[in-house]
Amino acid sequence: MLLEHLFVQDYRNILQADLDFSPKLNCFVGKNGMGKTNLLDAVYCLSFCHSSLSLTDQMTLRHGAECYQLQGTYRLPSADKTVIGCVSKKGHKQFKRDGKEYQRFSDHIGYIPLVMVSPQDTELIGGGSDERRRFMDIIISQYDNEYLKLLISYNKAVQQRNALLKMEHEPDRELFLMWEQTMADTGQKIYEKRRSLTDRLVPIFSDMYSLIGVDREQVSLSYISHLERGDLMAQLDENRRRDRAVGYTLNGIHKDELEMNLDGYPIRREGSQGQNKSYLVALKLAQYRLLREACGKRPILLLDDIFDRLDAERVSRIISLVSDDSKFGQVFITDVDRNHIDGILDGSGCDHKVFTVQEGEVI
Repeated sequence: MLLEHLFVQDYRNILQADLDFSPKLNCFVGKNGMGKTNLLDAVYCLSFCHSSLSLTDQMTLRHGAECYQLQGTYRLPSADKTVIGCVSKKGHKQFKRDGKEYQRFSDHIGYIPLVMVSPQDTELIGGGSDERRRFMDIIISQYDNEYLKLLISYNKAVQQRNALLKMEHEPDRELFLMWEQTMADTGQKIYEKRRSLTDRLVPIFSDMYSLIGVDREQVSLSYISHLERGDLMAQLDENRRRDRAVGYTLNGIHKDELEMNLDGYPIRREGSQGQNKSYLVALKLAQYRLLREACGKRPILLLDDIFDRLDAERVSRIISLVSDDSKFGQVFITDVDRNHIDGILDGSGCDHKVFTVQEGEVI
């Protein structure tokens, strides 16, 4: 996939931007707070139908504006072009492909595959298990159309079961059984898809880390789920009284974990800032390669402020890797230092464009 043209209006601090891009490397340069990340976020939104930074559209809208507009013109692997448009006004958001509105945003997920590496990724290591489940969900939903539907159905069943658990009087057992059966049926499928993902991702991740990290460092991922213990329906039935005491469901795929280790120990406890950054970058590049194989399309790669806390050797390895046309497609990068990025891009030998961002304007 190639993003050839991007139009942005009133998105976060971007008043208006009308940009044509290189098919390979594109860099937004400017001081912190100028809007570099917001431009990457606009590209992200056109793939996922929401911001990577804000929970609500109201927080995404530029101060004083009534609506924001995004439009991206993409070249498909077939060489055809497609136009994706987004308009959000007063809490109502429309997403269109070639002028036709989507009835469900979930139908768009995976059409423009995308991988983003950002400072927020530190939550993958330091945050709760929900962050790591979300990481798995984002990957699978881009190549498996059934996955989001399963998640929605499972989460609804958990919410309904939790509501029963909180009731003062003893609920009808048949109601429990109904929602637990839905949890068991959808949860088993979600578990199998997450297991398949991690089985495929782990060897790719190890290869990527060896390319950008230190050869003597060993990294690993371990997927842990209650469903490894057996049938979820039986677990829910066995633990219903305990769950009723605490008021929520303690077993299920909503408690899954993806353990991240360095040299056999949890990286959240053992890793330096540089090791953590290398780990996360390698993980996202592995995500890219897996999506490329699963989708049959080259995802767009967004690298937001990735050079911070990395030594020159690791930066050189990353740029050399993503510049390889046989492995990676179009890449968008942000940096604060124009001289730094010019040196990196000139050394890459790739076609590139550099945009300066100042106070929400691209010059």
